[in-house]
Amino acid sequence: MSLFKRSVVSEILSHAGLVISTLLIVWLSVLLVRLLGEAANGSIGADVVVGLATFSSITALPVILSVSLFIAVLTTVTRAFRESEMVVWFASGLSLQDWIKPVLRVAVPFAVIIATLTLLASPWAYRQISEYRQRYEQRSDLSKVSAGQFIETAGGDRVFFTEEPQSPDEELGNIIARVHDKEWLSLITAESARIQEEDNGDRFLVLRDGHRYDLQPGKPIFRLVEFERYGVRLESDAEQTSPEAVRARAEQGIKARPTLALLSDDTDVARSQVMWRLALPLAALNLALLAIPLGAVNPRLGRSGDILIAGLVGLLYMNLINLSRGWIGSGRLDFYIGLWLVHAVFAGLMAYMMWRKLRVKAPKRRKQSSV
Repeated sequence: MSLFKRSVVSEILSHAGLVISTLLIVWLSVLLVRLLGEAANGSIGADVVVGLATFSSITALPVILSVSLFIAVLTTVTRAFRESEMVVWFASGLSLQDWIKPVLRVAVPFAVIIATLTLLASPWAYRQISEYRQRYEQRSDLSKVSAGQFIETAGGDRVFFTEEPQSPDEELGNIIARVHDKEWLSLITAESARIQEEDNGDRFLVLRDGHRYDLQPGKPIFRLVEFERYGVRLESDAEQTSPEAVRARAEQGIKARPTLALLSDDTDVARSQVMWRLALPLAALNLALLAIPLGAVNPRLGRSGDILIAGLVGLLYMNLINLSRGWIGSGRLDFYIGLWLVHAVFAGLMAYMMWRKLRVKAPKRRKQSSV
């Protein structure tokens, strides 16, 4: 490998590593804030936050790697032009076309990694995420309660707050619960609580030494009950979900299906998911090559405008892929056309921009003025 190719490959990898680490930190920061918020609301357990963050990062890696490769190549080419390094290489007999081989030397392994993630690792990670959430949803209301936190369950009809138990034989300490059913709004306080499971499988939350205050909203009816032992049945039936939640679960399920199962499924939704998984590695290659002419800027001009245009081109590329996936899923676009159309357009755009950059313009002739 020549000195030029070694220097280009080394710099692209250096920039790619920096961009990947930065994007991963930003992604994990936003993800952890969202997951911790769900844990505080009782949607997920605090013990599964790290696992969900890990598997969600695996699903996000294909897009992160594609964007990082594009930014790394763009930054490398732009820096070489800005610092007039390309003048030296041009004087040595090289051209912008000689960037293609070293860029592909980095882009092809990236594309292979992205293809492995989209075709194998990401579906497995989505299945793990679904299993984590399903296991938590099947747990009882009491098992979702954490000491020192307000937890909403049963769609907000039950709100619990509990303290640490005072004795080893107690599962929960002082507990306050608000229960809202069709007729009554109840506030229950107790000094301790535990789970009791009957022989038929029914589970009860058994409260000891407490009070229950019942009120019918909108009516002057109030009752007070003092008890030594009070049992509340813990329903295990799945809660009714909204249409939005049903669609979200369906989309999560199609993402979690193995690629071979999708290939054997003759439906538009399955084909759209296959298209998305194949499109990301192709997009990584296209974006890496497209960054070469986009980064070949005039060092005398401003810097922000070229970077903005390059960012908009990359954003447009990913949005068109996502749009094609939606059209394939709805049956408005044929699978094979949707798979190659966007990539062919941007490959043609890359070839045209390279031709414009490599084309040597003929010098303009000056008109001789007559005396």
